[in-house]
Amino acid sequence: MALYRSLELSEPLVAPAVLAAFDGWIDAAAASTAAASRIASGGDRVVTFPPDDLYDYRSRRPILDIVDGKPTTLVWPELAITRTRLGERDLLVLTGAEPDFRWQELGSDVLELCVRLGVVEWVSLGSIPAAVPHTRPVPILATASRPGLLAADEQQGPEGLLRVPSACLSTIELAVAEGGIATVGFYAQVPHYLQGPYAAATIAMLEHAGRHLGVDVPTRELTEEALAQRERLDAAVAADDDSRAYVARLEQIAGEDQRLPSGDELASEIERFLRGESGPSAG
Repeated sequence: MALYRSLELSEPLVAPAVLAAFDGWIDAAAASTAAASRIASGGDRVVTFPPDDLYDYRSRRPILDIVDGKPTTLVWPELAITRTRLGERDLLVLTGAEPDFRWQELGSDVLELCVRLGVVEWVSLGSIPAAVPHTRPVPILATASRPGLLAADEQQGPEGLLRVPSACLSTIELAVAEGGIATVGFYAQVPHYLQGPYAAATIAMLEHAGRHLGVDVPTRELTEEALAQRERLDAAVAADDDSRAYVARLEQIAGEDQRLPSGDELASEIERFLRGESGPSAG
């Protein structure tokens, strides 16, 4: 029995693309799920995934609303696909909480669903903590299932072997790619010292995904938010000598070294993030 439940489509899809981002392992500053939610906004939910099959409720507990001392409603973690249209393009946005269980089965089912719906390409979005300053443009690491899928100015990397704990999104993307559907991924590097949302990373992913898919994603409100956040971060860093020195060092490294980080460097940064180490705290 499939892990998903599909609804009737009001009209047929024309060469749809899937855009996917999960709340979990590769969603630093919630930047990738914010991008996916912005694209899905106003769309129609067309596929749902029963949460009992996918989630450990002890690690991702449902939210209980208690009104005037009376338990009223429960909000469960969810995963769903929303159909939306940007310009002349049909998009299917797969987003929600990263599942805990049945990843391989989910990958097979999502591939089956993609084939049934006529999906022609897949775009994964993610955000990862990195030793980058907030004062520079957000670096984007790109992946592709085969040569020729990325624009000439997009860097596929890092070179060599990168071995890190996998996200559920990656296991699904691999299943889809092995099924013959072209897949790419855009992963924003988020300054690891930030706390809370980071609009600049969301904008960067939307720009890359939009260009790849040939659609225009409005980002004006996000741009205003990013500028306001930049001012707050600059003020917080300027007020602390250690933070100012730390960001200056990151700027120096960025100026000296324009290459993509190596696999070992990325793995080390992720390990440091998991240990809870950071530089200045500003958000």
